Amino acid sequence: MARKRNRHPPEFKAKVALAAVKEVETVPEIAKRYQIHPTLIFRWKRQLLERAGEAFLEEAAKAQENGPSRDELLKKIGELTVERDFLAQGLRRLG
Repeated sequence: MARKRNRHPPEFKAKVALAAVKEVETVPEIAKRYQIHPTLIFRWKRQLLERAGEAFLEEAAKAQENGPSRDELLKKIGELTVERDFLAQGLRRLG
């Protein structure tokens, strides 16, 4: 009979990976305490160390998400310029 695969929440993974990074206990000891395979701990530790810098990029990403992107602004400027030129030509014809 096949074992059911466990899905661990991100909070749990972070807690285990931090325990591995601290190196107070060995990975087998951590694996025994949390009842998971040591390979998972090594994988989560590696992911934590590789992506640690992303935690500090969050504030910059939020600031960029709040406003429109540069490309969107340039597109809007182009649209408004075309409208202004079109209306200016219409006014010249009437005036």
